[in-house]
Amino acid sequence: MPDFRLRVFQSVARHLSFTKAAQELFVTQPAITKHIRELERSYGQRLFERRGNRVSLTEAGRLLLVHADAVEVLHQQLTDQLHGLHAEAAGRLRLGASTTLAQYVLPPILPGFQARYPHVELTLYNGNSEQIAEALLHGHIDLGFVEGQVKNRDLHYEPLLDDEVVAVRRATDAGPPSEPMPLTEALHHPLVLRERGSGTLEVLEFALRAHKAKISDLQVALYLDNTEAIKSYLEAAASCLGFVSKRALYKEVAAGRLEIVAVENLSLTRQFEAVWLQGQPLALPARRFLLYAQQEFTIE
Repeated sequence: MPDFRLRVFQSVARHLSFTKAAQELFVTQPAITKHIRELERSYGQRLFERRGNRVSLTEAGRLLLVHADAVEVLHQQLTDQLHGLHAEAAGRLRLGASTTLAQYVLPPILPGFQARYPHVELTLYNGNSEQIAEALLHGHIDLGFVEGQVKNRDLHYEPLLDDEVVAVRRATDAGPPSEPMPLTEALHHPLVLRERGSGTLEVLEFALRAHKAKISDLQVALYLDNTEAIKSYLEAAASCLGFVSKRALYKEVAAGRLEIVAVENLSLTRQFEAVWLQGQPLALPARRFLLYAQQEFTIE
């Protein structure tokens, strides 16, 4: 098994942050610093330049990263082959998912997968759809799950699950309107939207194009990088309208804090998709997880 210090180094190199590496690996930041110092003493080289809050790789660090990634690939190949003798999935599986999937869709199925495949070491990276694509292309994750219209030619996409983005606002005494709100009225509200690069914003932009409307022409109160922040903001902003996945609203709608507003002639359906590198077969743990997810969502 590769030295855990190499995993620490890879995580710091990927995030260029000791804090984010500690969060990813579930260890303390002093422990991260200790492992990096041990590696630097072992190789007699500084691996990172630290200038204030900024961290960058030294030439030695860049060289070590190339070899650390190669060691990880070889270790996973060996693990796959050994456990493949008995058709058993094992080893490290690095999943990445866009925010809606990472927060509301995938977590409920992870315990069942872990129970079925106890020898798979599972991690889940959360980012927007654009960041997940980048993580795949740079070899930081093994299998991704995204939503959105734009595709990368170097990645393979496979449909997984249907979803719908809906307009939502703070709950009113009168409740949701009995008739769909005219689109022009909806777009006159201050809007609270996901950030650039998110699949949620992308699907809204594509739908608005059919009505010759652009986000840049609308009154956007705020862009936020996660759905939970949008929901909290809307609960405190009576005049605003937000657009988020319907799957993210069950609790707030049931509790009477938020309400879904139908908008006339605005269809925001989309598909969640599994994604991986084009032309490269998935390793056994990733294949097992994809099949498991497909079965779970078919039951749904």
